[in-house]
Parts: sequence; structure tokens; C-alpha cells
Amino acid sequence: MATLILLAAMFVLLWVLLIRPQRQRQLKQQQLLTSIEPGDEVLTVGGLYGIVRDVDEEDDLIVEIADGIQVRIARRAVGGVVKPEEEDEEADELGESSEEAEVREDGVVDSEDSVSTEGAEHPAALDRR
Repeated sequence: MATLILLAAMFVLLWVLLIRPQRQRQLKQQQLLTSIEPGDEVLTVGGLYGIVRDVDEEDDLIVEIADGIQVRIARRAVGGVVKPEEEDEEADELGESSEEAEVREDGVVDSEDSVSTEGAEHPAALDRR
């Protein structure tokens, strides 16, 4: 009786830790693939970035990978949809860019957001203590 309960508990644990999360990932990937529309920037499983120009038939996408270069890929070859970079938007909101930081003569970057390492020891020196 105890072995049966232990076996059932092991199966439930296996289902909760492995099977259920894998099914959820598959469902999210399937929803992502069905929601692709022209104008979306995608990343293929082969590592190519491109912009979807047309959804051909039901299983193919026409993707522009460079100016004037379009390729036809299978919908299932899309690894993900690339979202616009939020870092650029945050810098615009603050009115700053990473290019505005000034470098002093001693090599320390002067910026409101940067941390000065003046007088700090090398990280390797801290490990030896």
C-alpha cells in the first residue's frame, strides 16, 4: 500500500515538474506562431532576424532579411518575435544617451548613472583577503 502511494506521489511530482511546464511552453509557442502578422520582426531558429512582409498560404512566411532580399520560411522555423528595444525608449525618456557620458583624463566615465571605481581595488585583490 505504501509503495502504491509513493509511486503515485512520484508520478504527480514528475507531472508537476516536467510534463506540465513543457506543455505550457508548447502552447505559448503555438500561440506565438499563429499570431505572426506582416510587419512583425522575427528571429528564426537558425539565427536570422527579419521582418515579415507577407503570410503566404497557411504555413509559409515571406521574410525580408535585408533591403530587397526576401526569403520564404516555414512558420514553425520562427523562434520568436522580437520586441522593440526598451532601453532606447528609457534613454529617450530621460533625455540622455550613452554617448553623452564624458570620459575624464584618468579614464573614469563621468555620468549621473555611472559608478566611479576610483580608489577601488581590483576584484582579484579582494579574493586574496
